[in-house]
Formats: sequence, C-alpha cells, structure tokens
Amino acid sequence: MLSKKDENTLIIEEGGRIKESEYGIKILANEINEYAKKNNLKVFLPSGTGTTAYFLAKHLDTEVLTVPCVGDEDYLKKQFEYLGGGKIPTILKSKKKYHYGKLYPELYKLWLELKNTGIEFDLLYDMVGWDSILYHDLKNILYIHQGGLKGNLTMIERYKRKIKRKGVF
Repeated sequence: MLSKKDENTLIIEEGGRIKESEYGIKILANEINEYAKKNNLKVFLPSGTGTTAYFLAKHLDTEVLTVPCVGDEDYLKKQFEYLGGGKIPTILKSKKKYHYGKLYPELYKLWLELKNTGIEFDLLYDMVGWDSILYHDLKNILYIHQGGLKGNLTMIERYKRKIKRKGVF
C-alpha cells in the first residue's frame, strides 16, 4: 500500500507490491524486449511478492518465468490478482519447498560455485532461482539478478556459524 506520512515522506510497502511499481518496471521491460526477442530468450527471475515478474510479463513480448521464494504458487497468484490479474508469469515449482531465510547446505554450496563466475548473487532469492534453473534445465534465459547483496553478510555469517558448530550441515 502506498501512503503519505506527511508532505515529504512517502511510504511504500515492503517488496514493492504496489501498482505504482509498474512505471519503472515498464521501463525495464522496454529495455529488455528487443534484446530478448532478437536472441530468442525467455526472462527468468525469482519472486517474493512477484511484482517485478508480474509487470514484466505484462509488458514483455516474451515469456516470463518465476519461482516462489517466500510463499508458494497460490501465494504468488494472489499477489498477481492484487496487482491486476490478466497476463501473469509462468510459475515454476522449485525442486523442494524452501522456507524463507532457513539455511540449506545445497544452496550455500551453489552460491559458492556461482561466486566463482565473478558475479555475486543473493543468498535468499537468487539461490532458489538458480536451483530451479538447474532443476528444470532451463536454457536460453535472461536472468534478472535480485540484488540485495547487503543481506549476504548476515547470511554468510549464519552459514559459517552453523558449519563451525556442526562441522557440516
């Protein structure tokens, strides 16, 4: 929900699940459209509230794929309905049910492997995304990086403490 606290303060719901997000995401879609069509790419991104995936699907001429990282498929469909319904992204199932914020050794191992590419990914959303890409053997995709790398510091420390305490997962 978008609300004004006062004349100088605008409060935007966490996750950006507001219809006003469409404006910026439409600009992103316009930047992606020609490249994705020219290279025969689908667009893939993990979803929390699904706002970015929803508005990309609305404005792209190519298929948008997503995987739920916070709730499940029903949760995402409810978020899409709140944003306006209609054309929605293709929702893929993850290899297994991941609980948001919980530590998973296979996701940490995947994060370490992907770090060798020179690109650092988010440990909460991106790892569920990449795990799903591998599980579904997706090819010819344009991956939308989730950013939010500051949270990795906390997650890495949590993984290190768990490894130190248990030796292995």
